[in-house]
Amino acid sequence: MSKEMPVLFVGHGSPTNAAEDNEFSRTWKRVGKSLPTPEAILCISAHWETTGTRITAMDRPETLYDFHGFPQELYEMTYPAPGAPKLAREIKQAIPDPVIHLDAGWGLDHGTWSVLVHMFPDADIPTVQVSLDFDQSPAFHHELGRKLKYLREQGVLMIGSGNMVHNLRIMKWEDIAFDWAQEIDEKLKKAIVDGNHEAMVDYESFDENMRLAVPTNEHYLPMLVALGSREPSEEIEFFCDRVTLGSVSMRSFRFG
Repeated sequence: MSKEMPVLFVGHGSPTNAAEDNEFSRTWKRVGKSLPTPEAILCISAHWETTGTRITAMDRPETLYDFHGFPQELYEMTYPAPGAPKLAREIKQAIPDPVIHLDAGWGLDHGTWSVLVHMFPDADIPTVQVSLDFDQSPAFHHELGRKLKYLREQGVLMIGSGNMVHNLRIMKWEDIAFDWAQEIDEKLKKAIVDGNHEAMVDYESFDENMRLAVPTNEHYLPMLVALGSREPSEEIEFFCDRVTLGSVSMRSFRFG
């Protein structure tokens, strides 16, 4: 392909967004229609943490219901996208460090399919997931994004799926935004626009409220992977750019 594929970071929020017709799902549909058709999709989801880095490598990844206590209709949804084992093997070969392990036991978790069911509802694009390594640093994950960047030239759409601000321990099932969550969301937006990835990688020193915004970093790291594949000259387009549930930022972005 003559033009690099864009890269997305999507704030996926509650699993219920998979089944609901709301402002977020409608925006995901619109974004999906605006994208060039990918040869394949590679998703880095907040919901797959492993020891080491792994990539799904099966022909037919299973739809995973990695949540509890939600409406029955969510457990009846499927996203039967084909896998891309050949692509997984090629990525493993192309990136010797870190060692990327081929995985046949995971599938597509809700961080991936709750978004793709709206962006690519036909579920006909080969899709793989790459895991987060919970033994590794934010800098490692940002660098992983840089190493995966070459895939953009091969027609692979990279999507990080998480939430920039994500604290379920103090969230409320209301459409509100805590002041500190709104403040961090805006500061992170500015850092993204400014290309200040160093500050975002060193997020624990970014702001005193980051301990509230990112009590655990699995929802934050997919954003760093996405940003690692950005060229400095690429403009950022934000969507779903607000905080809800008190402490969950749905802010998403696209570049390329």
